[in-house]
Order: sequence, then structure tokens, then C-alpha cells
Amino acid sequence: MENLDKLDHNILAILMKDAELSYKDIASQLFVSPGTVHVRVKKMKELGIIKGTYIQVDYDKLGFDIAAFLGIYLDKSSLYDDVAEQLTKIPEVVGVHYTTGLYNIFAKIICKDTTHLRQVLHDKIQNISGIQRTETFISLQESIDRPLQILKQLP
Repeated sequence: MENLDKLDHNILAILMKDAELSYKDIASQLFVSPGTVHVRVKKMKELGIIKGTYIQVDYDKLGFDIAAFLGIYLDKSSLYDDVAEQLTKIPEVVGVHYTTGLYNIFAKIICKDTTHLRQVLHDKIQNISGIQRTETFISLQESIDRPLQILKQLP
């Protein structure tokens, strides 16, 4: 983070709230030129701080009513990279984390319904070599889904 200054953090905080804002709009909020914002965003992309821009989608409104979390036990921890690579090939898998504790991997999947969830688990995930077993947790409601408020975390 030593490569970032207060202006970089402010630009980043604004983009994390609304990635659709133009550089001109951001610049006017921060009293700098749009060119300055452009250069700073480009720098943060090159540093790998900004990895992409995304929109938030209400999956329920698209017919995907099930969000589930999977605790995945591996045969050996050293298989994580191979298993994670296989999980990236499954479209329903939207997040994968290498974890401490009971599970080697904690994954989030989005499915249309319980039948779809069962198919993804049985036909796709449990067929991956190196997965010993899984435990499934169905989310009943998501109350918070937000970016970290980085400006409040800085000294």
C-alpha cells in the first residue's frame, strides 16, 4: 500500500461504491482533473489493486433462488490448486477460498433450485479428483454484500 496516497484511496473508495462513475464525475468530487483520475486508476490496475469492474445482480430475479456454501474436505491440502482450477470450470461456483479450520476449501455456488443444486453437487463437484467429501449450507437470506470501506480503515 506504500505506492498509494490519499488521492488513490479516495478514487478507489468512490469506484468501490459505484464503478459506473465517469472519471470526470470522480474528478469533480475530488477537485482534480479527469486525466489525473485516469492515470491513478491505470496505476492501480497495473499494481493489481483494481482487478476488474463488476455489476451486482439480483440472482433471484433471474430465477437463481439458491445460494449455498460448501465446506470441501480434500484428500490432501496440497491438492488445493488442482481442485480450485477444476472448480473454476463450473459456472455455478462463484467464489472459492482456501481456509483454515474444518474445511480445506469454502466455496459459494448459485443455483436455480434444489434440484439444480443437487445436480451441481453430484455431477460436477463431487466428481473432482481430490475432493474427499463436502458439507452444504444453504443461505436463507443475505443481509450484507458490500465492499470494504477502505477510508475508514486507514490511519
